Amino acid sequence: MDLVAPVVVEPLRRRRCSECHRGPLERMIVEFGAPVCLDCADLGHLVFLPRGDTALTRRAREGSTLWAVVVRHNRRRTRYERRGLLVEEAALARAERACLADAEARAGRRARDAARRAVLDAGVTQALRAEILRLFPSCPADRADEIAAHASAKGSGRVGRTAAGRSLDRGAVTAAVRAAVRHVDTPYDTLLMQGVPRHRARARVAPAIEAVLRSWRGGEDARD
Repeated sequence: MDLVAPVVVEPLRRRRCSECHRGPLERMIVEFGAPVCLDCADLGHLVFLPRGDTALTRRAREGSTLWAVVVRHNRRRTRYERRGLLVEEAALARAERACLADAEARAGRRARDAARRAVLDAGVTQALRAEILRLFPSCPADRADEIAAHASAKGSGRVGRTAAGRSLDRGAVTAAVRAAVRHVDTPYDTLLMQGVPRHRARARVAPAIEAVLRSWRGGEDARD
């Protein structure tokens, strides 16, 4: 049978319990459109476990007969986001002891995983650097290093982390180089600070960017 955990809300404005009339409520559930405090909802004996420690959260949830998800509405993103769990205090204590007992093993596993990811990330960066120099053989080596490292930074969402970038798509690699030239070799950033709209600033620096790219290609005849 699938478990359906109660959802507890951290209200953004002052609310009172519709049953006992206590408030303001730090956390509540909503029943038939009305706020109900945790004590009236029979959840008052649970303790709050903030999100962040995956192992602790998993163990506390698995060891707790009753648990609830805590959410809060993010107005900017117009959605509810998870804040943590409410779990039984005894289950949390057992989970904390278990995490302490195998903390060294989990730390070692994280270190090994990080090392594997670092090797992979280094390979992505080196492949991107090689492709930059293939497409732009006159690009200074230090600039190729900088562009490849910037474009492939983990978690950045930049070209080097996309499927096109990883496959060394010519358009994606060229886009990464063009973006670097725009910020380093033209007054684009200064224009933005002066209040020039982005599309106008891009149009103004476009000739300078293309001049740099032509020189790095070794002339128009050097294109593939």
